[in-house]
Amino acid sequence: MKKVLILGAGIYQVPLIVKAREMGYYTIVASILGNYPGFQYADKVYYVNTTDQEKLLEIAREEGISGVCVSGTDVCVPAQGYLCDRLGLTGPTEEAARRAQDKRLMKQAFLAHGVRTARCAYVDIDNSDPEDICEEIGYPVIFKSVDSSGSRGITRVNGPEDIPYAWQEAKNNTRSDKYLIEKYLVGREFGAQACVWHGEIQFVLPHGDYVFQGDTGVPIGHFAPYEIDEEIIADCKEQTRLAIEALGIDNCAINADFILCDGKTYVLEIGARAGATGLVELTSLYYGFDYNEKILQINMGEDVDFTPVLAKPQANVEMVFCAEKTGVVQSIDTSGVTPDPRIISLSFDVKQGEKVRKFRKGPDRFGMIITVGDTVDEAKAVMERAMSQVKVTID
Repeated sequence: MKKVLILGAGIYQVPLIVKAREMGYYTIVASILGNYPGFQYADKVYYVNTTDQEKLLEIAREEGISGVCVSGTDVCVPAQGYLCDRLGLTGPTEEAARRAQDKRLMKQAFLAHGVRTARCAYVDIDNSDPEDICEEIGYPVIFKSVDSSGSRGITRVNGPEDIPYAWQEAKNNTRSDKYLIEKYLVGREFGAQACVWHGEIQFVLPHGDYVFQGDTGVPIGHFAPYEIDEEIIADCKEQTRLAIEALGIDNCAINADFILCDGKTYVLEIGARAGATGLVELTSLYYGFDYNEKILQINMGEDVDFTPVLAKPQANVEMVFCAEKTGVVQSIDTSGVTPDPRIISLSFDVKQGEKVRKFRKGPDRFGMIITVGDTVDEAKAVMERAMSQVKVTID
């Protein structure tokens, strides 16, 4: 039986772990100790930090793995590349993985290869008052930790009064000696899922984003198809191609974040992994194939067929549940939700008695709903009705 090592055991890794077992792989999960749902689905668990590359290499050699997979998080992408290089596995190289995870290296690669992106500056992590740099770039700006994931350490700064909080957030969410200050572009945020295999981009799927404006714009949902002008779609695909080439990434899923500004697509970030917040499900529903299966086949060194199963793409919407305040869940009542076959999934990450946080960042979600329809508007209407019928009490 082939063995696969999956890095991470959070809510966004669960579908990957479950699919790996369904495909007959012996599933080894590595993650720090904690209340992570992926542990219960694994054949074997190692409680190890997914940034501890030497320990992961020791485990991989001892277990004789055939592949290493990631999904939904950037933090462990460098470890995937490290293992792929040293064990001859299929996936991104260590160098490319580092560029795709470290926002400083990413921006440098973008600027060097003509990728359309926002101007920025790199600042020493101990510089808590870079007002001169912010003024030079021009407010508003974004403070970013260069090696985080899930919108951690990323904060919009509208003026000098916002700097202390934004700097502390960046510092608290990084292991780097630098952080990034980037021009905040005003426009419409959207994204794309893509996949590159053996040097060829297999697809680029633009999707719309529902964005929560917290410390910065945080995606809380997505939808496809994204109906925008063909010229913008073509520009989006071209910028995706340029960004992939700039980073040198191959044999992995791609999560791309864009902003449409003055009719042009600017690349915010590119991740060498599938997106979170239901984006694997969005891709699967749109094309009719199981995207987690494709990701596993790539990283296990197997042949992959990306031919869409559906003659017509399936319109679909994903949305997370966000708490309006921090507290303890007293009850979650779904008995009033009207049964509807267009509700593909309605799930919660927490149970009665567990704590939830007021929503500010992606990891603050406490559930998710996925719906389909003949159109995005229909799927959205189904989603909104069902969410309004869920009764959650938090005290």
